[in-house]
Amino acid sequence: MKFAILLISAVLLAACASSKSGDVYSRDQARREMTVRNGVVESVRVVTLEGTKSQVGTTAGAVVGGVAGSSVGQGKGSVIAAVIGAVAGGVAGSAIEEGATRKQALEITVNLDGGRSLVVVQEALPGEFQPGDRVRVVSGSGETRVTR
Repeated sequence: MKFAILLISAVLLAACASSKSGDVYSRDQARREMTVRNGVVESVRVVTLEGTKSQVGTTAGAVVGGVAGSSVGQGKGSVIAAVIGAVAGGVAGSAIEEGATRKQALEITVNLDGGRSLVVVQEALPGEFQPGDRVRVVSGSGETRVTR
């Protein structure tokens, strides 16, 4: 039971990963010069950002699976069951983490003033940007975002 709680906590912790929204800045982006370009949204498409693939889910799943497997049988059977449980738990934990941290995003195509076009994928709610909207494209610190 304790290990099931550990697995759930690990997955929830992974779900708290940083946001890829246009409204969230990392601490490293504060007080840095950024470039602003203006343009008009040409198209918006709903896409999916894959989930986190860290070792948190895998490790937590392996621990839970190993403990659960070790309670099966006795002697060598218990050891074999623990190893099989750990492997299966690791695979399951990794899949749970990736699924739990998967997010909906938008692929936003912007026609910049001056004739160039670009595409930015970021977390956003459907309807947040519409074709024809005037937007700002903010770039710097290796990241680009679309804002109003």
